[in-house]
Amino acid sequence: MGPKHTLPGLPDLGRCLVMGVVNVTPDSFSDGGAWFDPDRAVEHGTRLVEEGADIVDVGGESTRPGAQRVSADEELRRVEPVVRELVARGAAVSVDTMRAEVAERAVEAGAVLVNDVSGGLADPAMARLVASSGVAYVLMHWRGHSHDMQSRAVYTDVVQEVLDELRDRMEAMISAGVDPGQIVLDPGLGFSKRPEQAHNWALLHHLERFHELDRPVLVAGSRKRFLSRLLGDPEGGDRPFTGCDAATAAVTTLAADRGAWAVRVHDVRPNADAVRVAAAWADGGASLDEGRAEPVNRGGL
Repeated sequence: MGPKHTLPGLPDLGRCLVMGVVNVTPDSFSDGGAWFDPDRAVEHGTRLVEEGADIVDVGGESTRPGAQRVSADEELRRVEPVVRELVARGAAVSVDTMRAEVAERAVEAGAVLVNDVSGGLADPAMARLVASSGVAYVLMHWRGHSHDMQSRAVYTDVVQEVLDELRDRMEAMISAGVDPGQIVLDPGLGFSKRPEQAHNWALLHHLERFHELDRPVLVAGSRKRFLSRLLGDPEGGDRPFTGCDAATAAVTTLAADRGAWAVRVHDVRPNADAVRVAAAWADGGASLDEGRAEPVNRGGL
């Protein structure tokens, strides 16, 4: 197990947290369009909490490989009402955005975490917003926007280079006024990481090395192509994304055992079960109450 960290505004449950994904987009890689309607997105987020999500991550811009950016106005139109309503229902909400303007409005609406896949590189104003708001902040390893990120997936030593680049970005954010205690690090599985070169597996195999940076680590591998490629289909192609949920739960169990602070997933219930199994295994059941973990639905909504 990794070091324990407490983050402002976020639950501290003594185990790996589960972040459930709500994509308010028409084109996300695994569920684009399913929750594009705001009311459906809110109901989906509510259901994820009922299934065991500790945090609900709301995003209005697809970051799948090849995706083109939407305008800030459109991104705001998509996410702000969903964030506001989920907060009103008692959820701990994260906003998945690279834009400081969108992050600011989401925080004003009650979001307690900004999940920035660009690590502050896409918008120079992000560091100031995070510093002034005091909100928790996910800083992901990133080498470029979705339309060309895979062309930048060139490494001599992927683990060392990702570690060094994350350290550099963290130091830059701290220099800009962000408190180190606000920061969560994400090695960026699938972002400028080639599945055919096993970049993502190398990062997972060496996940414990990221504890060298003394910050909590988020693992976001759910339904990503490196799982699809690993499992395959009978015709020799990649398995469909939605056929990778059991593999995602396996990644969750192993990541939790290796000290991940949280996992970001699409199918919440099996991953909520997985983190409880990992926690009970890790301490030999010492944290259980008459053999029981805390129930999946804690009645927050």
